[in-house]
Amino acid sequence: MVEAKGHADAKATQEFVQSLWEDWYVKGLSDFITVPNLSPMFDAEFHTNGYIQEAIVLVDNYINKLEIVGMTKHSFTPAGKPPMICYVVEPQGDSKKNVMLYGHLDKQPWLLPWGEGLGPIDPVRRGDYLYGRGGADDGYSAFSCMLAIKNLQQQGAAHPRCCLVLETEEESGSPCLLDLLELAKEAIGKPDVMLCMDSGSFDYEQLWITSSLRGITILDLTVEAGK
Repeated sequence: MVEAKGHADAKATQEFVQSLWEDWYVKGLSDFITVPNLSPMFDAEFHTNGYIQEAIVLVDNYINKLEIVGMTKHSFTPAGKPPMICYVVEPQGDSKKNVMLYGHLDKQPWLLPWGEGLGPIDPVRRGDYLYGRGGADDGYSAFSCMLAIKNLQQQGAAHPRCCLVLETEEESGSPCLLDLLELAKEAIGKPDVMLCMDSGSFDYEQLWITSSLRGITILDLTVEAGK
């Protein structure tokens, strides 16, 4: 690896990503789709059937194929709670910043039936589109973040310390997330910025960034009225 410099080159980035697109990115995401790892709210056997562990191992195997320099993996598996994984990549260059990246590995319910020839755990490629549960929400997060970091290292470009946090109950409302983040606070450190790889987009023609969210409040309301 050459000495860390400034920014990555756009053309070199495109060429590098393209070189791994089919055999690493699309294949990895397709393999992820085949795992039936529903979120705990939709799977009564979440803690015993091993599906979420299978998904974690699959993603880990693909990440390790990138051979990212300075990366360590931290696993948090407290009893009775869903697991959380943190990948920490040490900075390249003289950056003192700390970036937290967020994604989740659990999946929404199947919501059958799907369209003809499609299914939630059967990855189907039609042109530029890959169909299957978890491909868009949120299996791509780990693949995208780690490929971006590898691209910077491949070009010898400087990058800050990065911590990719992958939770496994987002589709259930993340009831244990705060407790898990407390367990992982030493690995995560104090972020200067956080990028959540789980938002929305209005078309496929450009990159969309959500700068803020208003949040949501859920409550049960009973209304009584006199006669």
